[in-house]
Amino acid sequence: MAQLRIALAQMNPSVGDLDGNAERLIAWTRDAADRGAHLVVFTEMFLTGYPVEDLVLRTSFVDASIRTLEEVARRLEREGLGDLPVVVGYVDRAGLAPRVGQPKGAPLDAAALLHKGEVVTRTAKHHLPNYGVFDEYRYFVRGDRLPIFRLHGVDVAIAVCEDLWQEGGPVAVVGQAGAGLLISPNASPYEKEKDDVRLELCARRAREAGCALVYVNQVGGQDELVFDGDSIVVDASGELVARAGQFREELLTVDLELPVSDAETGSFPYDAGDGSTITVERLVLSQDPVEPYEPAPATIAEHLDLHGEVYAALVLAVRDYVAKNGFQSVILGLSGGIDSALTATIASDAIGPSRVNVVLMPSRYSSDHSLADAEELVRRQGVNSRIAPIADIVDAFEKEIELSGLAAENLQARVRGMILMGLSNQHGHLVLTTGNKSELATGYSTLYGDSAGGFAPIKDVPKTMVWELSRWRNANSLPQFLLDAKTPIPENSITKEPSAELRPDQRDTDSLPPYEILDRLLDDYVEKDMGSKELIAAGHDPELVTRVIRLVDLAEYKRRQYPPGPKITPKNFGRDRRLPITNRWRETTD
Repeated sequence: MAQLRIALAQMNPSVGDLDGNAERLIAWTRDAADRGAHLVVFTEMFLTGYPVEDLVLRTSFVDASIRTLEEVARRLEREGLGDLPVVVGYVDRAGLAPRVGQPKGAPLDAAALLHKGEVVTRTAKHHLPNYGVFDEYRYFVRGDRLPIFRLHGVDVAIAVCEDLWQEGGPVAVVGQAGAGLLISPNASPYEKEKDDVRLELCARRAREAGCALVYVNQVGGQDELVFDGDSIVVDASGELVARAGQFREELLTVDLELPVSDAETGSFPYDAGDGSTITVERLVLSQDPVEPYEPAPATIAEHLDLHGEVYAALVLAVRDYVAKNGFQSVILGLSGGIDSALTATIASDAIGPSRVNVVLMPSRYSSDHSLADAEELVRRQGVNSRIAPIADIVDAFEKEIELSGLAAENLQARVRGMILMGLSNQHGHLVLTTGNKSELATGYSTLYGDSAGGFAPIKDVPKTMVWELSRWRNANSLPQFLLDAKTPIPENSITKEPSAELRPDQRDTDSLPPYEILDRLLDDYVEKDMGSKELIAAGHDPELVTRVIRLVDLAEYKRRQYPPGPKITPKNFGRDRRLPITNRWRETTD
């Protein structure tokens, strides 16, 4: 057996910032070298960031990716780091002749091995996901080569992200060809309760490949996606050896004992078990094992509970959206209700309360406790606040144009939206909307009113979970949170009956069922794509099924105009769920 110390670089790249990502690669490789690592593994498409979407269809972008990779290899050598092999993801091209149905330029979701100033070998993702948030058939052609490089006597194979999630392909070939270690650079987005699925997957693939497996995952927010890290190392039997933390950058080092190989070098074709052939390319970096050393204890990070991980995902998503898009501050309307209270708290935890601005905009229908609850949150958190009563502004509108009923109610929301957008223009704040998933599903948002903004932190959070997260945050905190408040959300905001307060004595339950009933139905219809008959068979009230389906279907045009927000469920309103706005299909119970 031979020893290897592997450094897993669980990092947060920025899409399109090739120079910045390259600088960080150099810095973290130096850190890994200082820790005595024999191999450093960065994440999928680390140099370009992930996902880059239609940027990969630009020749200039792919050229820059390839050029940056080669420059990084040379720079590592110049800075005395060339002897430490580095595996890193980037965008390459296949060099295929153009053909119909193939992405322009035939880009590859690639990974490369850098050593002694050279790009020693390259590979590319074989399985291209085309479900949920992924559109990789649109962007990439699949790879058909599997490098296995010998490092200090150990054969190391590389398989990129989705190649672990699908049957056949590189993992099946590693099982045939043999390797002592399989490393997998990943950019696997967060969904609640995904960590157990991921660990079980890594364990199963390690057993199939017959070798230890190192799974290195990206961390950070990118538009609607949040990446949670949670990098994993398992041995050949699938037992967990080491695990990085969630929602934080970390250079995790782990010492492994791995089999020494004397397999013949060269290129060999293998049946990939999925109707394709993959060519294994064996090469040698170093044959002799390292001198025996005392291994460091492996670390297994403690995992957050369900509400802790969801809340941490939302905080990270807001922090990165603000930072990566160059905003210095955020602004939102604070009503005293639970949705705006939770949104403000997430923002304070993400960027610090000194950069959070809230506007209290009472109307003629606002209750005394709403203003008091909002002011209490301001006191607890120390955010910047101002009061802008809207009654006179609404009166001025109504003097010029006659509105009644729902139109009059929506006018109040639109005045509030106008105030927030005006302050955003004046001071450069990012406007955060405060709508939750239950409201978006049923169309309970006002276009150009409470839907106006740039980012929607709780867009994918059902109303019942809004309350659960608020209670969790009042009882818990994490080191990465920037808000120093033990109970940041007033209890009355959590316990009082929800109301938009757009007319006298209004309650959400005037027009909606209780949220615990509504959210179960929405989960089955939106998340699980059940039809009306299936919903009724699952125990939902037939009359309610008909009414809620109608509300959800008619609100599609509103959701298309809603700001982006972080995905935390298996199916968010955005990249996951794409339905036509103009659509005459209606579910029936007949």
